[in-house]
Amino acid sequence: MKEAIKILIIEDELLIAANTSMHLSSLGYSISGIFSNAEEALKSVSSTRPDIALLDIQLKGKMDGIEIAQILHDQFGIPIIYLTANADDMNFNRAKSTNPFAFISKPFRKLDLQRAIELTLNQIQQKDTIEETLVNTPIILNDRIFVRNSDKMIKIFIKDILYIEADRNYCRIFSKDKQFVQVITLKEMEAKLPKVHFLRIHRSFIVNLDHLNEVAGSYVVIANKTIPLSKTVRGELLERLQTF
Repeated sequence: MKEAIKILIIEDELLIAANTSMHLSSLGYSISGIFSNAEEALKSVSSTRPDIALLDIQLKGKMDGIEIAQILHDQFGIPIIYLTANADDMNFNRAKSTNPFAFISKPFRKLDLQRAIELTLNQIQQKDTIEETLVNTPIILNDRIFVRNSDKMIKIFIKDILYIEADRNYCRIFSKDKQFVQVITLKEMEAKLPKVHFLRIHRSFIVNLDHLNEVAGSYVVIANKTIPLSKTVRGELLERLQTF
């Protein structure tokens, strides 16, 4: 079973806090904590790791909601949703600097809460998807590409790539001494690579023409690897190789 989304509530009006908690629980969310001041809430964050923080701008104590929101955003990367009654322009502009995902005006309905959280979760998912794509998709420059390998980016010179093989929605890039798996389709990879060096000779293979050792009727050989050659591409390949 998928773990419920954990939401931190920071609200110094106990009735509103209890009502908010009740609504969230009925919507299937988990409450990681309810706090009336920022200081106590901060002590819990490291251990509870909430997915979203729902907080009032006006709080009792040394810090207001905007100050703790800044800490939650900068140090923990926790998405912020503000609960607010009548935020003036100054506080609103301060709040905007913390990059909140939503503002909910008091008094609010359960539907207001539900929609704000759903929109927040949708934005988080889109952001994660974009970041994952940027992290895993190779960056291709004129003479090299950068690919993700564990927690770092690895440089591969175009001239050192032997061939690329499709593996569903992934690509396996084979260089002279290593191979790398990247989250990109072969079609997308083909569009990015410089055509002067590369040719897609089969639905599952792109080859670096500089490394062809042998061309036969239905296959080519690169570094002792036999790669199938589509009949429809054979003529273009021979033309590109300027055979005699």
